Amino acid sequence: MMRALLAALCLLLALPVLAVLAAWFSFDAAAWHVLREQARTVLPGYVLQSTLLVLGTGAGVVLLGTATAAAVALAQFPGRRFFEWALLLPLAIPAYVLAYAWTDALQFAGPLQTGLRKAFGWRGALWPDVRSLPGAVLLFVLCLYPYVYLLTRAALGERAVRLIEAARLLGAPLGRRVREVALPMARPAIAAGTALALMEVLADYGVGSYFGLTTFSTGIYKAWLVLDDRVAAAQLASLLLLVVAVVLAAERAAQRRLRWAASRADAPHAADARLAPLTGAAAWGATALCALPVLLGFALPVLWLARLVWVQARTSEFGLPLERFAQWSATSLRLAALAALGATLLAWALGHALRGRRGRVLPLAARTLSLGYAVPGAVLAVGVLIPLGWLQRLWPDSGAAALFTGTAAGLLTAYLVRFTAVAMQSIESGYARVPASVDETAKLLGAGPRRVLLALHLPLLRRSLLAALLLVFVDVMKELPATLVLRPFGSDTLAVVAYNLARDERLAEAALPSLAMVAVGLLPLLLLSRAMRR
Repeated sequence: MMRALLAALCLLLALPVLAVLAAWFSFDAAAWHVLREQARTVLPGYVLQSTLLVLGTGAGVVLLGTATAAAVALAQFPGRRFFEWALLLPLAIPAYVLAYAWTDALQFAGPLQTGLRKAFGWRGALWPDVRSLPGAVLLFVLCLYPYVYLLTRAALGERAVRLIEAARLLGAPLGRRVREVALPMARPAIAAGTALALMEVLADYGVGSYFGLTTFSTGIYKAWLVLDDRVAAAQLASLLLLVVAVVLAAERAAQRRLRWAASRADAPHAADARLAPLTGAAAWGATALCALPVLLGFALPVLWLARLVWVQARTSEFGLPLERFAQWSATSLRLAALAALGATLLAWALGHALRGRRGRVLPLAARTLSLGYAVPGAVLAVGVLIPLGWLQRLWPDSGAAALFTGTAAGLLTAYLVRFTAVAMQSIESGYARVPASVDETAKLLGAGPRRVLLALHLPLLRRSLLAALLLVFVDVMKELPATLVLRPFGSDTLAVVAYNLARDERLAEAALPSLAMVAVGLLPLLLLSRAMRR
């Protein structure tokens, strides 16, 4: 009975994704006319800019993430132990917050360009405008390279160190050892990390909207809220969902091959293998390579945002009312806490139900729900609203659709659809470390299912449950596109407030909510870094 209820709940939560795909079957002649007009006018621009963003970001994260992972995992150089965890810090900053910071710091009328022009008598702009397609690619690379760094470092650190040591004893130079031994082993990890980064690029709305780019996510938002065209929004959402499905399939294929790049049996001996010592220019080059993304992707933007807050706080014209800021913070914390608790409890129930039991319906329903994490927020918002429109047409006087339209319930539903998969990954990895024989022994001793779950699994999964709570909490705090569309009237989150202030060119006031989101994102990163060191 419980498994049937969980399967029904998973399929119900997966309904927004299925609704976007089902929208194609309800198109009439007018809908196809809209699609043809899109293909003739706006669709080429969406495809071109989204493709350029994906290609540029993909190349950048592969180069930067692989280079930093190889340096930290395979070589010894000044600052290596610090950069082991510091290279993860850019993950704490949402891409749109990084865009706000660098735009304010490098704009023509900003203090940096103004000071340089006054000091040296220069005229005109000293560098290109950050708000451009190349600027967006650079910002995405700085934000998302840690995905490649994290997976590649894990793959190299577990097994490649010993094999590289064997190649060194056979006389191979360092460059050849890295090129012919390390990188081929880490190729599945590099592909998986790159696919995760590209899904984030396709899901982005904040950077694309703020920089004036015409991507799929910005097009979906414009079609739904600006043009009030449900058909156009559904068409664009389904096309983007198809692209994301291709990227997700590539990522899962890479994950299936990841076991060839990592061996748990080799992990205890990997620490005994000697790292390649770097000296002179090579050592300081490795230090500079690792320091640059940390400075540009975390330290300098955070310092600039803190400077903006400090300057605003010292003036009498501090435009952000602190009482409203407390309200926005409370709304963000409340929504994030409820979503994190709901996603974690659902993931725990699914992990327990799937543990060691046969069946097809529940595993299929759980996999369908896990697709939600790959769905961009703009697509998810459209997918939530389409079934509500169907419900309103079928039962116009029921009022059921009003419960999820512009309410916290609809927003929390979207969060559960998108972020339950994050909690499932953490909890499933925790259950993988608990042998099935533990459950069998407890049952032989007379423990019922409830006692096994609460008295046995709960203590063993405490860290996995905490990790799931933290990860979902941080993801919800940073989520922007779905929140923009589905939030209740007059109930803004820190992410929405920061976006709206930055859109109105009030970057100094956007710094405070941006810093609050960065501070929240630091905690799980520090815990992740500690777990990797252990």
